[in-house]
Amino acid sequence: MEYRILGHSGLKVPALSLGTATFGGSDEFFRKLGQTDVKEASRMVDLCLAHGLNFFDTADVYSSGLSETILGKALSGRRDKTLIATKATFTMGEGPNDKGSSRFHLVKACEASLKRLGTDYIDVYFMHAFDALTPMEETLSALDQLIRQGKIRYIGCSNFSGWHLMKSLSLSEKHHFARYSVYQGYYSLVGRDYESELMPLGIEENVGLMVWSPLGWGRLSGKIRRGHPMPEGRIKNGGAESGPPVEDEFLFQVVDALDEVSKETGKSIPQVALNWLLQRPTVVNVVIGARNEAQLKENLGAVGWNLSREQIAKLDAASVRPLPYPYWHQNDFRERNPFPV
Repeated sequence: MEYRILGHSGLKVPALSLGTATFGGSDEFFRKLGQTDVKEASRMVDLCLAHGLNFFDTADVYSSGLSETILGKALSGRRDKTLIATKATFTMGEGPNDKGSSRFHLVKACEASLKRLGTDYIDVYFMHAFDALTPMEETLSALDQLIRQGKIRYIGCSNFSGWHLMKSLSLSEKHHFARYSVYQGYYSLVGRDYESELMPLGIEENVGLMVWSPLGWGRLSGKIRRGHPMPEGRIKNGGAESGPPVEDEFLFQVVDALDEVSKETGKSIPQVALNWLLQRPTVVNVVIGARNEAQLKENLGAVGWNLSREQIAKLDAASVRPLPYPYWHQNDFRERNPFPV
């Protein structure tokens, strides 16, 4: 397993982490993702640790806390060998303050996550979404306080826009608060919006990227092919309904290129798609998901080798999309506004 520095920090993390949104399945949405119980989760943790993957990603909102509970039980007795990331912001109760990134909610949410996880500290604590109703200074101050209390060690944000992240970094510098070391965001061969603004920001400010949904909600699993009926699985059953739409022809174009590279490398389509991400600027970790041990073993095969420059160029060309304004305009003056990719 390759290890990388987590953005603006001294923490080394494996290139892959295991996402646990599949743990639990307590409601209709999460049942479509998976229903992994403690027994199977424990076997997955065994397999991950055997491959050098010691980083596990969850969130309080995943199956209303059940994912954290199952992960905590699966890690029992080996917490000191692992890293845990969890998140807060989304609704976790019926009260008006049971959501958001206020000091009130974050302190309560952190304590609840610690209890469910069965630990006294969280390695990386993410703001799961931007809260425009809470002053950024309040959120950052609360997180800084939790760090000083030893309840969390590093902080990150997820699903922020570029200006949300940049203003947060500026306020952290101004007030001497702990700063976001890492951004967790969607990035895949069928979803490259991250590259326009957040990637240049990450390079400039040394904010690493943890990639979620690296296979585009399962679209890059290799099961969806041109001229073939939609296979049984979570996409056909509506498991991708929360993701961005992807036009069929564009998806087939990307999968065709992946198929070519797969044959050249002897690797599977998912492994190629994950390896492409691991060679992108700012990427420090890719969060892989698995409904079972077979899928986990498949995804673990994405490390230990690298695509060639020619293969990367082939995938880049197949997945490129028109840039939104003002990036298409800036792209006309690349000598003054070089894009990182």
